[in-house]
Amino acid sequence: MKKFALLLSICMAVSAVAQELNRIPIMWRWTGDHQVAFTHDYRNVSENDFTLDAATGKRIQGAAPVSMPMIMQGFGGRPSFPFKIDGAENPTYSPDSSKIAFTRDNNLWIMDVATKKETALTNDGSDVILNGYSSWVYYEEILGRATRYKAFWWSPDSKKIGFYRFDNTEVPFFPIYSAVAVDADRSGLQLGYGQNAGGAVDLENMSPIGGSVRMTRYPKCGDPNPKVRIGIVNLEDGHTAWADFNENDDQYFGTPFWGADSKAFFIQREPRIQNTLDLYAVSPADGSKTHIYHETYKTWLDWIAGMVFGRDGLYMVRSFETGWEQIYYLSYDGKTLKRLSDGENWRVSILSVKEGKSAKNFDGTTSEVVYSAQKDSHVRTGLYLATKGSVRTISNPALSASQISVSPDKKYVVASQSNCSTPDQVWVFDLAKPARSVKVADMAGPDFNPESTSLPRIITMTTSDGLELPGLIVYPKDFDASKKYPVHVDIYGGPDTPQVSDRFRSFNSYQWYSDNGIIECVLDCRAAGYNGRKGLDMIYKHLDEIEVKDFVEWAEYLKKLPYVNGDKIGVEGFSFGGTMTALLVMKHPEAFHYGIAGGGVYEWALYDTHYTERFMSTPQDNPEGYERTKVTNAAKEYPVTDANYDGSVMLKLTHGTGDDNVHFQNTLKLVDALQAGGKKFELMIYPDGMHGYRGYQGRHFSAANRAFWLKYLKGEGAE
Repeated sequence: MKKFALLLSICMAVSAVAQELNRIPIMWRWTGDHQVAFTHDYRNVSENDFTLDAATGKRIQGAAPVSMPMIMQGFGGRPSFPFKIDGAENPTYSPDSSKIAFTRDNNLWIMDVATKKETALTNDGSDVILNGYSSWVYYEEILGRATRYKAFWWSPDSKKIGFYRFDNTEVPFFPIYSAVAVDADRSGLQLGYGQNAGGAVDLENMSPIGGSVRMTRYPKCGDPNPKVRIGIVNLEDGHTAWADFNENDDQYFGTPFWGADSKAFFIQREPRIQNTLDLYAVSPADGSKTHIYHETYKTWLDWIAGMVFGRDGLYMVRSFETGWEQIYYLSYDGKTLKRLSDGENWRVSILSVKEGKSAKNFDGTTSEVVYSAQKDSHVRTGLYLATKGSVRTISNPALSASQISVSPDKKYVVASQSNCSTPDQVWVFDLAKPARSVKVADMAGPDFNPESTSLPRIITMTTSDGLELPGLIVYPKDFDASKKYPVHVDIYGGPDTPQVSDRFRSFNSYQWYSDNGIIECVLDCRAAGYNGRKGLDMIYKHLDEIEVKDFVEWAEYLKKLPYVNGDKIGVEGFSFGGTMTALLVMKHPEAFHYGIAGGGVYEWALYDTHYTERFMSTPQDNPEGYERTKVTNAAKEYPVTDANYDGSVMLKLTHGTGDDNVHFQNTLKLVDALQAGGKKFELMIYPDGMHGYRGYQGRHFSAANRAFWLKYLKGEGAE
């Protein structure tokens, strides 16, 4: 479920005449130590493209001699290859570009680029044994969707490949029914099933027009997880060393990392109850492991999302000590652990490290660490440099930085900066001499006026127990503070997944609401992470409970605004946001009168092991918590029936029947509970729809939802 956030896109190329905005570069790439090429169209062929020498400030107009990369991992882009490899999944060049690794039929292969010779590195792949290809729960919750199920990693010297071998034998099946045959054309839905989602199965005596069933391997809470072995293949002799872990232990492994010298494969491990993390250096020669780091915490621990490897140790981000994320130096022998940052940092990402001189008892403090974080503001990302016990701000604290790239010589940084009312500016920062930093492009035209457009503004609300939470508000066109307006609220509510950020958005992001006289808000709760571990830890074993209270307090905040119609507040969310929306309308219809809940989890026992148990522990350990947080139990509190329906409260549910993430089973159970109570509600089913509706279903979803809001918030088109 992680990171299914609202897609509020930044418009990087808007008509200058229509919206008083300039066209600016949308991508950049360092082509030398201090030369950076900018492109306006991803292809690096526009006449407006240019290259800047950050050291001299010299600007050369025209396309750069080195073509701009097309790889945009996680956003639809794939690496291109000069030839096709039949049946290959996730083809990946070695660092020296001499070989390509890929998976085929759940085995790991390599191809020599020069000779096109293919060599199988494993031979036991099957429908339950997956070599270098993720089991679903690892793809969704640990390695991430951007991997496209890839679970192998080249060593920097191109001589070895580490991979995860998954055994799904004990992972239970979950059936997903489709009303159409497996070979039916569903291109209009833009479906993309991974092989791990399961192919259609042949059922004995099934009618030829009976549709099809996919059998997916999906561990629900308390179920067995896939067993994992970790292999390291030496390509020079074909030998595979297996890491010294017991695959029968109830455990998880995080994303691994190769050391810069290729001498160790670093493996993170957590037990089933995810409150302990251990880091090991595994030998590629024999699979033996050296323990170098141990961490425990009272609730749950997140994985180490990124490591930067130095001469004698590594740099990482952790949050166990101060309640906020900090940067640490850890020596490879595990004996030295030194905190290099301080303050209320969150969403920290280490961008580069220029190491200090080698010395006895080196602890990383003399290194220069460039990082991004939400530090000066918890709704804006800034650029910082930590060294010798101090932290220097690089970017403008009033703006939020994105698309950050550090030069190869680690002397310059290029980034885009903006906030809600300031269009994107592209800057090249000089780390040694900040005064020489230069703005190379500005989206704002000479006539840009933020007051004349439907742009959001940051608002804040302090909860009854003293936590400050941010939100966005967008006022209707021709706003008149003496009038009363209905409100539409977008939410998510999942742990550490914020929706509110102070950055520039397309004029079109909220234009429909503005044009139709509806105040639009995007609101977050304490689970979003703005208060560090303090806010997050409160939800442990109580998922959905405190978050609902925060959103109710938001509704009370809105009702106090003199221009808000307190009887016309609607809420909408998908995935975790769907869970929140259903709870809010059923349990608190006095706060949120209308809601559209899409693809929600309505009983946490029905969702996957790794995500849910991280926050709720297992059903065996926390049965009361699982029972108490059932959304289906709240159906009896929903007040609307056919007998009393007057249009003042209404809940709409949507779900895709093909959803292999949050199963349609969830909505079926909630529908059954509502029907058993004689409740009146709306329902929209999307046949074969996935976790997020695509193609014509996406267009229908958008149109139907707008009609719902016009009917209930505006009284337009009502029957």
